[in-house]
Amino acid sequence: MKLPYRRQFLHLAAGAVALPAVPRIASAQTYPSRPVRWIVAFAAGGPTDIVARIMGQYLSERLGQKLIIDNRPGAGGIVGTQAAINSPADGYTILMAAHVHAINATLYQKLPYNFLNDIAPIAGLVRMPNVMEVTPSFPAKTVDEFIAYVTANPGKVSYASAGNGTSAHLAAELFRAMTGVDFVHVPYRGSGPALTDLLNGQVQVMFDTISSSIAHIQVDSCRSRCPSDLSKSAQVQLPKNVEISGDYKFRTKTEKYRALEKNARREQISVLSASLTVQRFAD
Repeated sequence: MKLPYRRQFLHLAAGAVALPAVPRIASAQTYPSRPVRWIVAFAAGGPTDIVARIMGQYLSERLGQKLIIDNRPGAGGIVGTQAAINSPADGYTILMAAHVHAINATLYQKLPYNFLNDIAPIAGLVRMPNVMEVTPSFPAKTVDEFIAYVTANPGKVSYASAGNGTSAHLAAELFRAMTGVDFVHVPYRGSGPALTDLLNGQVQVMFDTISSSIAHIQVDSCRSRCPSDLSKSAQVQLPKNVEISGDYKFRTKTEKYRALEKNARREQISVLSASLTVQRFAD
C-alpha cells in the first residue's frame, strides 16, 4: 500500500522501551497464542486509526497472530482508554495511546482511571505535524485573510476537532490565543467524521494531523497551510496552492504510542516491544 509520509510513519522510535530486542520473535514462545485486540480510542479514518492499521498489518505478520482493531471513540479518548484498562490483564488487549492521554489529565479534575498507574508503555511509534485546512468554498485564501475574515465575522466560523482535548482542539485554541479570533468549536468523535464535515462545508476550518488529511490536500479537496519543513520532504507531495509557512511561532505536533494494561506480564511486554523496536521498515 503506497501512502504519503510513509517513511516518517514507519520509522519507529527504537529503544522507546528499555526491553531487549531480538532478531525474530522466537517460534517457541507461547505469546501471543490467539488474536490480540488493539483498542483505538477514536473513530476510523483518523490519524490514530491510520497508524494502528498500518502497524497492525506488520505486527500480525511478525507475531503470527491477527491484531484486531477495535475503535472505541468518545469523550476525547476516555471511553476507549477505560475499555482497555477494564479488559482482562492477560496481554491480549493493547491500547493506542496518544498525546490526548496527557492532555486529559490536565482538562479533567477526575478521570475513571489513573493512566500512569494502569497502563504499561510498550514503544513510541510516530510523530506527525498538524496542518491548518479550510473548506474549498471558504472566501479567505491565506492565513492572513482567514484571520481578517474571522475577525470581521466573530462567532460565525466553526472549527472541527476530533474531540475535546485532542491535538486538533488544542491547536485551534492556541491559534485563537495567538490571533484573537473568535470561532466556534465543534467536537467530533474522531478526525474521520470531522474531516468529512469539513469537506462538505458543515464546518469551515480544522487543524488536523497530516496523516488523515494529506490525501485530500493533494487532490485539492481542501486548502491547507503547512510548515515549511514538511514541504521539503521527499515523501510528501504538496499541490502548488498550499500555503507554506516558515513561521515557527505557531506549530503543533501529534505523537502516538503503544501501551498495555499495567498488570500484563513482563515477558508479554518484552515480546511486543521487541517486535516494534528491532528494525526499521523498508520502503
